[in-house]
Amino acid sequence: MLEYVKLEVRRTLRDPGFVIFGIGMPVVMYLLFTNIGPTDSGSAAWRVTSMVGMAAYGALGAALGVGTGVASDKSLGWLRQLRVTPLPPSQVVLGRAVSGSVTVLPGIVAVLLAGALINGVRIDAWQWAVLTLLLWIGALPFTLLGIGNGYRLTAQTTGVVNVACLMGLAIVGGLWFPVDAFPGWLRSVARYTPTNRFAELGWSTTQGSAPALGTVAVLAGWLLAFGTYAVISYRRSARTV
Repeated sequence: MLEYVKLEVRRTLRDPGFVIFGIGMPVVMYLLFTNIGPTDSGSAAWRVTSMVGMAAYGALGAALGVGTGVASDKSLGWLRQLRVTPLPPSQVVLGRAVSGSVTVLPGIVAVLLAGALINGVRIDAWQWAVLTLLLWIGALPFTLLGIGNGYRLTAQTTGVVNVACLMGLAIVGGLWFPVDAFPGWLRSVARYTPTNRFAELGWSTTQGSAPALGTVAVLAGWLLAFGTYAVISYRRSARTV
């Protein structure tokens, strides 16, 4: 399975679309959002908040992008070829999830480096390490969502659905703009989105505190829901491909 994971990681990192939209776009958006307008005492806090939000946005885009690759493989017959190899289906799905998790890291690291080197964000060394680790691990539910979409939908439809999920979850979850600026009803909805709780892992770390139990519980619920969706979608694709 290790060789399969290496193969999928190399394929993703060689994709120009991944480099541009999965790594470059979150960095550009972060620098634009934090360097346009007057500089005041609140801008330093905003640079930290936005850094976490955009790192989460980059991770979200890379995680969902795994599903687009799965759908393309399905249309090209790659999944059918995998089924005649000694790899059992469970290892195929697990290998795709692991390789997807690895490709989430470049987007996270790129935005954090932009925060430290360009915007001058300063937090303790342990906070940088924990922040990176939590955003990496916390992206797993979105990887499963992308995989589920890829197994269930066609290549064209997966791309459209993944973009809709990316934009909708990022905006409603408060990755682009502070949730406190939302209307009351939308603020209540945002608290139950996986993206808001995902970013909350990072925001609590930059404030020097551990994530709240409610945050972990909501994310665990979404992990179970998206994991179930991925398994059901894979079983369905096995009957049709």
